[in-house]
Amino acid sequence: MPAKKTTERARKDKQQGKSASTQAGEFVREEIHHVRQGKHGARSAKQAIAIGLSKARRAGVELPPPKKGHTSESTRKKAQRDVQRGQGKSKSGENGVSRKRSQAGQKALKREGQKAASHTALSRQAKQAARSRRQPAASR
Repeated sequence: MPAKKTTERARKDKQQGKSASTQAGEFVREEIHHVRQGKHGARSAKQAIAIGLSKARRAGVELPPPKKGHTSESTRKKAQRDVQRGQGKSKSGENGVSRKRSQAGQKALKREGQKAASHTALSRQAKQAARSRRQPAASR
């Protein structure tokens, strides 16, 4: 569950006409903060970002799921479910997740390290993402 401040910041971004990715950035920022605080860990910077994006979608940020070929089928389906849940159209999981499953997920994240949210790890992730966005020299 995202903090009230985070949801407020995202809502304010939306009112100012900022993009969905900017709104979602607030949730990612919160998630990175949680990992740094030691509330839980993450295996990689990518995982911490993914958790933040998932929270954003569930909170109602109109962030579309990734396109085909960019991520795995299961990741795309999960993102689609998050979008539906955020817009109140979800049929599955209306009663939430069972206590056992929820605690198991929390325990798994607690076992992960905190280095995923370090400046170095986030910098490496950003550079890697930028490289994958760049066009190859032959197609320019």
